[in-house]
Amino acid sequence: MDKGEPLLCPLLQKMTVHGLNNNTKANLVVVGVHGLVSLLGILENALIIWVLGFRLSSRTVTSVWVLNLALTDFLATLMLPLFTAYLHSSHSWELGDVLCKVQASIFFFNMFVSAFLLAAISLDRLLLVFKPMWSLKHRSVAGAWKVSALGWLWGAINTAPYFVFRSVVEKMDGRKLCYYNFALYLPSNGTLQRDCDVRHGTTAISKMLLAFLIPLMVIAGSQASKQKFGNAAMVIVFALCWAPYQIFCMIELTAQDNEETLKLVETWLPLAATLAFLNPVLNPILYAFSCPNFFVRIRQSLGKVFDELVLQNSGPILLKMRVTSTLSSPKTIHLKSLMVTGNVVGVTLKVIWRSTI
Repeated sequence: MDKGEPLLCPLLQKMTVHGLNNNTKANLVVVGVHGLVSLLGILENALIIWVLGFRLSSRTVTSVWVLNLALTDFLATLMLPLFTAYLHSSHSWELGDVLCKVQASIFFFNMFVSAFLLAAISLDRLLLVFKPMWSLKHRSVAGAWKVSALGWLWGAINTAPYFVFRSVVEKMDGRKLCYYNFALYLPSNGTLQRDCDVRHGTTAISKMLLAFLIPLMVIAGSQASKQKFGNAAMVIVFALCWAPYQIFCMIELTAQDNEETLKLVETWLPLAATLAFLNPVLNPILYAFSCPNFFVRIRQSLGKVFDELVLQNSGPILLKMRVTSTLSSPKTIHLKSLMVTGNVVGVTLKVIWRSTI
């Protein structure tokens, strides 16, 4: 190897040699679908964050769980356009080393945090069923925020190795590969094979255990809590989206010594990663089942924004308002074409908007 060339692990060296036979028409379809899914995921999670983060008059433990899941999913969906650009460039990473590290790190960060929060939600449900008095005393919104913050810290710690070792390597056909280079920061070349194997094996096994198997075991052990359909579906979707990726990452550990296995991994691991990317896109759909009257709250939020805009412009509105008076009990009436231009004598008009998510 020339002195000017970067030091590569044997597996990565083989991957730089392999070409990829692209079907242009099929690739365009994949890029188009991926682009639409990216846009949908960003809009969905932004809506969840807007409703739960800015439109609620009060919070519950459940809303804190869902808000934190939506936040990490939103970060992940923001990275989807970068992956779409990679697909559009015939599977060549043209966005530089920094974005290569950022995109991969957020992908793994979402994986670790989502697994942590789903396990926390399952334990929370279990305690509600089997330890109701304890939950009544200790379960709180502040506690949910602390556990969520711990999940974010847990994700950041476990994501650090992926940020450090992610790098852009040029392939022999001229395309650029954004992948792990476990040969970075090695003390010497004499132990290249051993150090690459140890680093690769450690990261693959740790993410399989910490971001998949252990959280799933915790979740499975909490199923006696009779979870609602939305909560169970969220867990099932998480397992189905991430299982293929985790399996192919384990298969990749043996790919260095087997040419057929390497071809299998190079073909199917990117597809498995794409399936994993669907998890933060599908989660917002499932939030509607885990949060009572979620769509009702969205309509109320949109309606409130519209009402406020009209009131600010002193325009005519058609509302249902609550009229209160010191002489009688509150009543609900319909007012048509009300022009708000000043104080109303004798009554106080208030737009009522409540949330119990």
